[in-house]
Amino acid sequence: MLSRRLIRVKVFKILFGRIVAGSDSLVGAENELIASCEKTLDLYCFMLQLPVALKKVAEAKIETGLKKFKPTPEEANPNRKFVENKFVEILENDVKFTKFCESRGLLWADHEGFVKKLYAAISSNDYFVEYMSNPDRSMKEDCNLFRKIFELELEDNTYLEDMLEEMSLFWMDDLGYVLGTILKNMNQIVKSESVAIPDVFQNEDDKAYAKKLLTQSLVKYDEYTKLISDFVSNWDMERLVATDLALIVMGITEAVTFETIPLKVTINEFVDISKYYSTANSRIFVNGLLDRVLQKMYKEGTIVKSGRGLVGSAE
Repeated sequence: MLSRRLIRVKVFKILFGRIVAGSDSLVGAENELIASCEKTLDLYCFMLQLPVALKKVAEAKIETGLKKFKPTPEEANPNRKFVENKFVEILENDVKFTKFCESRGLLWADHEGFVKKLYAAISSNDYFVEYMSNPDRSMKEDCNLFRKIFELELEDNTYLEDMLEEMSLFWMDDLGYVLGTILKNMNQIVKSESVAIPDVFQNEDDKAYAKKLLTQSLVKYDEYTKLISDFVSNWDMERLVATDLALIVMGITEAVTFETIPLKVTINEFVDISKYYSTANSRIFVNGLLDRVLQKMYKEGTIVKSGRGLVGSAE
């Protein structure tokens, strides 16, 4: 499930936190990393349960209208298209998926306020009104409705982000990736009429990569910090942004430890991460310094790369 980019971000956050806290426990750091990665899977399942929660809110609204002493014509003859959505039906009827979510407490019962607010916002949107007014019904149309909801309503939703942060600090940076993964997997859910719970890591190599990148970055942190200081002789190391230092150490670690990852990829990845987790000038600083350090280490033979395209500066 996790991409290499997200793995790097998770390793960076744990490495930085451990350095700031002065903790050098490799076992503790590795356990924290695995917990962080597993939490991404939890968020995936939690967000995939949201359509079911929205259906329940819509059903409750219909039932309330029907129980009124003098219901409006719309309340007396409710449009049930949304609550009979076929994509939601797949999610709701998948016993294995539901039990998995229940076992991890990944249900929306405690967040009904958010679900009601979201449903009210969705109901007023043109794409929802158009969906409800179309008498035709198909799995494709039902699935596309939730594509729009996942694409348009959830990312950059401040209320949702605050709620998720309260639920787990590990979820702070995972929402965008999780929503993208859900959108990518929707066709397969429809095709198989079931929910496949993905593995946390896409393969064993990725899991080994995550652990080794973190542990080696911790083990080599002081050594690589000293190496970096040789390249910034005119710059007080104490003035070096701590996040930049952690990213550069990780870049060196990746370049030294993983022979098949091209230097350009390593540099570009950590430069890109610096855009989101460091200062406005970090991109230029991390790019220039990491490039110089890695090129020198490669020429000295400290970094070994075999294969075409594995050596080269970042663009």
